[in-house]
Order: sequence, then C-alpha cells, then structure tokens
Amino acid sequence: MSCMRYWGILFLGFIFWGGSLCMAQPKHEVRAVWLTTAYGLDWPQNRVMTQSGVLKQKAALCQLLDKLREANFNTILFQTRIRGDVVYPSSIEPFSEVFTGKNGLSPGYDPLAFAIDECHKRGMELHAWVVAVPLGSGKHVRSLGKKSVVAKYPSLCKYYKGEWFLNPGIPETADYLGRIVSEIVEGYDVDGIHLDYIRYPDNPQSFPDGNAYRLYGKGKSLPDWRRDNITAIVRRVYRTVKTRKPWVKVSSAPVGKFRDTSRYSSFGWNAYQTVYQDAQGWLEEGIQDMIFPMMYFKDNQFFPFALDWNENSHGKAIVPGLGAYFLHPNQKDWNLGDIEREVNFIRRHKMGGQAYYRAQYVVENTKRLLDVLRYEYYRYPALPAADSQMQRLLIPSPTGLQVSDKEGCCELRWCSTADSLHYYIYASDSYPVDVNNASNLLAVRVKENFYQHIYIYPESRKRYYAVTAVDRYGHESDALQMDESRLHNWFYSDGGMLYLPPWWQAEFVTISDLCGRCVMHRSYTQNFSLAGRLADGWYRIVISAGDDVIKTSMLYVNNVREAK
Repeated sequence: MSCMRYWGILFLGFIFWGGSLCMAQPKHEVRAVWLTTAYGLDWPQNRVMTQSGVLKQKAALCQLLDKLREANFNTILFQTRIRGDVVYPSSIEPFSEVFTGKNGLSPGYDPLAFAIDECHKRGMELHAWVVAVPLGSGKHVRSLGKKSVVAKYPSLCKYYKGEWFLNPGIPETADYLGRIVSEIVEGYDVDGIHLDYIRYPDNPQSFPDGNAYRLYGKGKSLPDWRRDNITAIVRRVYRTVKTRKPWVKVSSAPVGKFRDTSRYSSFGWNAYQTVYQDAQGWLEEGIQDMIFPMMYFKDNQFFPFALDWNENSHGKAIVPGLGAYFLHPNQKDWNLGDIEREVNFIRRHKMGGQAYYRAQYVVENTKRLLDVLRYEYYRYPALPAADSQMQRLLIPSPTGLQVSDKEGCCELRWCSTADSLHYYIYASDSYPVDVNNASNLLAVRVKENFYQHIYIYPESRKRYYAVTAVDRYGHESDALQMDESRLHNWFYSDGGMLYLPPWWQAEFVTISDLCGRCVMHRSYTQNFSLAGRLADGWYRIVISAGDDVIKTSMLYVNNVREAK
C-alpha cells in the first residue's frame, strides 16, 4: 500500500470514528482550559466597587473552578496580561478595568493571588497567560493614559492597522517583556508562564519595522530576521523564568499549523511563514517546556498538522488547543464527535494532553462537552507532565502510613518528607496498589500529611492505600504502601463463612454498612454462614456483651463466584 493511500485511509477513518473510541486514560495528561479575563469573557463577568460585589466576583471564579475540578481538569491558563494591562498590582503596567470598570483601579484584592490559591486548593496548576505583543486599539491605549506602554516607551511601539503593538525588532522589547514575566514569577507561586500572541500581527508584510531592520538586520532576509526576533523574546523569557524559579514551566500558544505538510496545505495561515514563529525551533533549542498549538480545526485540517507537531516535539509535551467554542450554534456548530475524535487521536499518539478554548464553553456544557469529558474521558484524575528537562532526582518516600476508619470516611496519616511539595494518594482493592494505573489515583496536590477519603457509597471505600511524595518539578517518589503486617486488622469473608475469634464473653454480632444502617444483628457464634446475604464491599462489625463493646472492626466481603 502506498504511503499516500495509507494516510488517506487513516485520516478518513478518524472522520468516521465516533466518541465510542474512548481509550484508556493515561496517568500523565495535561487537561487545560484558557480562562479569559479580557472583556470578562470567562471571568469576571461583573464589575465591582463594593465589598459585597468582590465576594460575588470571587464566588463566581470558585464556581467555575469547581466545575472544572469535578471534571478532573488539572491546568488553568489564566489570562494575566491582557493588552498592556494586567490583573494584579504591578509596578510596570496598570490594573485592567475588567474588575472595576476603570483602568488602573484595584478591586480591593489581588485577583492573580486569589486565582492561584483557589486553583491549588483544588489540585490544579495555574499558568500565567501573558499576551505578549499586542497592546490594543488606539481607544484602549488612550484609556490607559500616561501609564500605557505607548506613553512610557514609545520607541518600543508601532501602530499598525488600527492597533498598537510592541515592535519585536527592537532588542529592548525582549527586555521589557522579561521584566513583566520576572515580576509575575518573583511575586507569585505560579506553576507556569504561558506566552500568547508571541508573533507578528496578522498579514504582517507591511508592518512598519523597516528602520529596525536596517539597524539590526545584519544581512539576514526579512523573514529570517523576524523569526529570530520572536525567538529572542522567547529565549529571554525562558531564561528569566528558569533563573528565578527553575521549576516553573514555560510554554506558548503558537498558530495551530506550523507550516504546510507534504500533502496538506495550511492555506496561507501558519506559524513559520505567516507570523514568523519558529516554534519547532524553540522546542529543539530547549527554550520551551511544552507548547499548546491553537489547533481550532477539524478532520484533515487537524490530524496531519497535529502529527507534524508531535513528530517534531524533541521530547517536549505537545498539548493541542481544541476549538470548544466552535461547538456553539452561534459559532460553527460543530458536532461533539469532532472534539471527541481529536481527544482520541491525541491519546492514540501519546501527545501531552488537551487544552480547550475557552473555559465558558466547557463549564456551560456546550453540546454536553463537560458531561462527556467528566464521565467518559476524564473519569479519573490525571497528573500534568513533569519537567522533562530537569534530571529526575531520587525523592525520599514518605513513611509511617496509618489508615483508620471514621464515620463515613477513611483517614490516612503519614510522616512528611523534607523534599516534598505535596503528595498524591492512590487506592485499590488489590495489594500492592498499582500507582501506574490512572484509575487508582484518588487525590492530587495534597499539601498536608493527612487525607480523608470521604465516600458517599460504601463500595467506594478501598481496601488498600498508597502515598507518594512529589517535588516542585512534578517528580514522584516511590510509593509508600500500607504495612503488610496491618493488612488483616479487619475481618474478611468470601461471602460464605465468617470466622470470628473465640471471645467467650461476647453475646451479639452487629454488622452495619458504612452509612450506619444495620444489615445484620444476631447472637454471637465464633463461625457462622453469611450465605450470600451481604453484597460485596465494606461493613462495620461490632462484637458486644450487653451495653459493652468488646471489639469494633471492619469487615470486607468479596463474594467469590464460581467460573462458568
């Protein structure tokens, strides 16, 4: 079969494969949304001037994050720099008007710090999304007054087709953006810096950078010079971040098609030739930890270009951005299956994960997207990719795992390790707990050396637990499993006989489910038949004499069925 025919059949197959091709969930997978603050598109949707308004504004973000956490998302790309204005108190650029309706006016709290705290509480990473080159319309820049970049540093800025932009051809532009990023990284516990619009404007052939080209071109062709300018900014940002906090991930969102492939045209819109982003070169140089190409396409405008990114990843995570907004009837009215096929394709080719533009279209369950992700594709938590450039160090495992049952929950305690930032919790009905199985991952980013597994249904209580320590780079220790000598501190039955110790003073046996409902109460005998009267799962068993409790323990029932 010819290569051309093979690829044609492959991509045609993806057009017809539906959401039923839901592959096994990986343990490591970036599950991200772009949370847009520009114009309050995703948040905040209300401007505030009072304390009660602030509380409502904060609550709205918490509700949005709760929905994403319930669906096991793990990464928020939080728009932090918008168009020459920011969403935190900065010494460099003014506060955005999206919070109060007035540029430069603080809402009375730090939205970036608040968002970081709320993401971390929910076990999610926050990457500060920085819109790099655009500065906004003339009206927007005028509204910022003397605090605008244009007013303060006019030599760095160019007006082009009704918009202001930083000029990538001026070396000081990289210095300026480096200052912005440094302020964020030094001041906040962000997990990543995410560069957006790190490119020349659309249709940049007549972009007015001729003087800079004559000064700094040094004999290069104009396209090569422009690509080198953008790369220099990316390099500067990367080194700035890694010098200050080497564990903070640096990523970008390049145009979704790098360039034409051998068989598929980009139709004049690609990263390398159109807007001068050599994003695959950034990966090769090692000045990106991951990239989120904006692949808001479908069918054969998606699959071959996604493969091109993946085949030129140089060991870094490729996380395609998916066009969730195109599901909306007012946009392109895509079918949900269009997104599902892309998720399946990403997993089949072991790419780094998925990102969705924008958060609103996910949390509003457009075309049932949130439901399908939560109950089919993201049934279990997943871990973001660890830092691939930092050599994995041997992290000490935690010690002294203690597991005890309380009313309606199982409590875990362990001894902390000095090198750990947080912990992952695993649970299974098999021993030892397989920590490489994504379905066993119970909780992520646990800060304390204590965890409560609260379960609604008795069958959710697992027999065995394990804990791993995690450092700032996302590297895990070996698992601390439950002590084998303590595994049988509870009673066990195969659904037939229940064998109890010879307590001569015992009078009664009471068995209840984990919700406290009595399912069996009888006179005490050392051995008696359950005769299949209890379903599989966990129970509490109390041995008593009159009003005195002799023994309280757990009972695990696993009805053994004969093979047919």
